[in-house]
Amino acid sequence: MTIDKSWTTIRRRGSSNEFWNGLQHFLQMAKPFVNDRGFIKCPCRRCLNNASHQLEDLESHIFRNGFMFGYNQWIHHGELASANAGTTVAGPSGGIHERDEMFDVLDDIISEDADEDAVGGPSSNDQYDDLFAALRSELYPGVSSFSSLNFLVKLMHLKVLNKWTNKSFDELLKLLKLAFPKIDLVESHYEAKKLMTKMGLGYSSIHVCKNDCALFWKENSLKDTCPVCSESRWKLQSGKRSGKNVPHKVLRYFPVGPRLKRLFATSKTAKLMRWHSTGKSKDNDVMRHPVDGKSWQEFDKRHPQFAGDVRNVRLGLAADGFNPFGNMSLSYSMWPVVLTTYNLPPWICMKAEYLMLSLLIPGPQSPGKDIDVFLRPLIDELKELWVHRLDTRDAAYENGVFRMRAALLWTVNDFPARSSLSGWSGQGYRACPTCNEDTPSMRVIGKPAYFGHRRFLATNHHWRSNLQFDGRTERKRPPRRFSTTDILEQLRRVKTGIPGKHPNYGGVKRKRGDDELNWRKKSIFYELPYWATIELKHNLDVMHIEKNVCDSLLGTLLADPHKSKDTDNARRDLVKLGIRHELHLFEDGNKLMKPAADYTFSEANRRKFCRFIRSVKFPDGFASNMSKKVAQNDSRLLGLKSHDCHVIMQRLLPVGCRSLVTKNIWSTIVELCTFFKQLCASTVKVSDMVEAQK
Repeated sequence: MTIDKSWTTIRRRGSSNEFWNGLQHFLQMAKPFVNDRGFIKCPCRRCLNNASHQLEDLESHIFRNGFMFGYNQWIHHGELASANAGTTVAGPSGGIHERDEMFDVLDDIISEDADEDAVGGPSSNDQYDDLFAALRSELYPGVSSFSSLNFLVKLMHLKVLNKWTNKSFDELLKLLKLAFPKIDLVESHYEAKKLMTKMGLGYSSIHVCKNDCALFWKENSLKDTCPVCSESRWKLQSGKRSGKNVPHKVLRYFPVGPRLKRLFATSKTAKLMRWHSTGKSKDNDVMRHPVDGKSWQEFDKRHPQFAGDVRNVRLGLAADGFNPFGNMSLSYSMWPVVLTTYNLPPWICMKAEYLMLSLLIPGPQSPGKDIDVFLRPLIDELKELWVHRLDTRDAAYENGVFRMRAALLWTVNDFPARSSLSGWSGQGYRACPTCNEDTPSMRVIGKPAYFGHRRFLATNHHWRSNLQFDGRTERKRPPRRFSTTDILEQLRRVKTGIPGKHPNYGGVKRKRGDDELNWRKKSIFYELPYWATIELKHNLDVMHIEKNVCDSLLGTLLADPHKSKDTDNARRDLVKLGIRHELHLFEDGNKLMKPAADYTFSEANRRKFCRFIRSVKFPDGFASNMSKKVAQNDSRLLGLKSHDCHVIMQRLLPVGCRSLVTKNIWSTIVELCTFFKQLCASTVKVSDMVEAQK
């Protein structure tokens, strides 16, 4: 009977049962014709029958590289012998055993190497052989539908989801080995991790100077001392290096390119990577995705070649510090740098599985102004992705290989992190990055204060003539808008500082000159060829702002001594400004009295509001248990997280304070809460934002 060879031309091998079954029958037919050392010629598209391998390696070679063209009569693998003996070889429809689901995963991983039209031809990398060996291996004798690799991947997934320690994982493996002696499983977490790294998406460990001066990377990779401060790269014991070299700090860098290629490796996500072009809003008054914003559209106009291919990737960057040791008293700040892909639809791009960790900056101190030192690997790769591009196979189309480019559109941070990334200090009399050198500020007791907010109102707005704000009428127009040329000219005057925190080098405090304004440095982002032309470079995270506003508002309403903005010094500032005389402090004998303000609750109303918060019930998963956030004496709220403040501002506060304060105070609070509700909505109307500004 004629042998069915149609399976050899199938291109999407990982998703084809026909290819898998045909390959198994081919190996079964070739098995009797291995030589005395167990080797046989390999007909994959790389070896072309010129190299010989063991039979078990043929499976991974052919699956990864495809079956060679022109080899129509399998003379090296038993076709003539089978025909002469009159035996019948079954076609690929029969199947030897059930195909493991991990073949689809491996096909996604090696799809670019396996595609015949990939630039550069098939890869010669044999890193997948161990994976295929684990994939061929039965987990337990008689269990053909569950491979050893499949079980190990699921076990590692459970470890991550449930936060198992490495030690507990090792003990579990020992227990499985003891209970099932014939199970085919690795011996330890180290071996499991070593096997998993061959599936790609690993990371690079880069040593860092103990003072954050430089990375021991590229030209510094072989040095034992810091090129800036000359401190040793290694930890020393009693002034001497220990037997094993242990670096002071290690930066973990997760390359971006392979992760972006993985998004195009499956047809589902490859199609979603075009959503920003096909699913954007057609109503100019509606914004539901960054593609609907002005900054994105201006970027497309300035870079039409980049915008011409909708598959080119738009990225956003977020960074912030956290304590990996939870609520322990140990002070430690580790900074993850996360990228999000804005090509994806809004209901996907912010999900955890689509966020890409690119850098893990070690502590114990915040990087501060030296964050550019740690960003160096990421910026270098982003420059490569913009200039030289990356050959990527698009699984949404057959044989679709394209030259992928990527651009960083902006950052999203809280205000302190924005200062570190942008180079504009968020402290002092010129702290506002928008007003720049025109920031209106004054000195109050213990700190600078910022005023002039009425400049943004319409010229005929009645608040401009109200003397209750600072004792003066406001006649100034909104602050000027600084162009790209203006900003670059300011940065040209900024002196280049020494990086690091060494007390004799980068740690020396330097007084800025008047011509440097509030610039501490020229950000490393300006090395990106397109960064200077981006209209909106740095965004403030609304959740951070909402929490800060909520904490201050609740602290003032509840007269919380730790969080209230209505302090004694604030009342003294009113005396200096000569406004709101009814709130001035006055002496009553030997006591300094503080008049009650209409924007704070009375003691009875504080209890009413706290009892209201305690009594609210939410659907499961909507909010945390608010009753646990109320103090036992019903006087204040404790331990509010960002989402708690989000729920209070948009759901509870407008209702809870309605009968507890005067109408003008309540209506102002409602307007503020409504603004945040509009700002956090999944769909934002431009007309609503314009109206809110009025």
